[in-house]
Amino acid sequence: MPAQSHRSDPRILGWRTLEQDHRCLAELLRPGFSVLDVGCGTGAITAGIARAVEPEGHVVGVDRDEVLLDMARTEHAEIENLQFERGDATALNFRERFDIVTSARALQWIAEPGLVIENMKHAAKRGGMVVVLDYNHTQNQWDPEPPPEFKVCYDAFLAWRQGNGWDNEMADHLPGLFRSAGLVSVSSRAQDEVVKRGEPEFAWQSYLWSGTLQHVAKQLIAAGFCTEAQLEKALEKYNSWAKTSLARQTLAMRATIGIVP
Repeated sequence: MPAQSHRSDPRILGWRTLEQDHRCLAELLRPGFSVLDVGCGTGAITAGIARAVEPEGHVVGVDRDEVLLDMARTEHAEIENLQFERGDATALNFRERFDIVTSARALQWIAEPGLVIENMKHAAKRGGMVVVLDYNHTQNQWDPEPPPEFKVCYDAFLAWRQGNGWDNEMADHLPGLFRSAGLVSVSSRAQDEVVKRGEPEFAWQSYLWSGTLQHVAKQLIAAGFCTEAQLEKALEKYNSWAKTSLARQTLAMRATIGIVP
């Protein structure tokens, strides 16, 4: 099957923040830093980065999706030290320009993550940092277990991703990719997204998988990984379960940091 491109759900992208959804990076930022955000989407996290490094710092967000970039430019037009550029992560041409080059939840959608990390390394200054946050979709957990109808379609989602060459265990493979790219002092730490019923983020975090399956429904059905009837039943059961029974959701993530020698 030929690889496909993917546009993430703008609603989900727009709900995210630097402090909540890229915590490792938030701890590393300092006023005056120059930062490149690869796969910036609608710019919700990128805008937080720009605020963290002002007044002298500068941030560039890059994405290949012009629709998402238009949203980013409109939503964050008032931030003077922030700009958005169209660009493919596999063909970045920045050289030794940024103190930090980062990406969050983007490499999971790219069939050549090693090439992207090489490009990120080249974009960072010597002594600068590359910081990547991503998922291990095979280790996600729900308490209690979700309905079997949802599990069927979730497994179909993973199989569809694998068929496109997208790594379902991206988070766990990042340290090796960093070292292969020549980054040094590589470290990796768990940065799971954990949400419990009653917490402020519970509503949209529990919606995430319902929204994701709806967003990729046409691709899953067209590729033969599940039927329309299976998907409709999965969404019906999942939404009812999430509203009444879901107590805790843990999405397995890791943040990996490397230094440019």
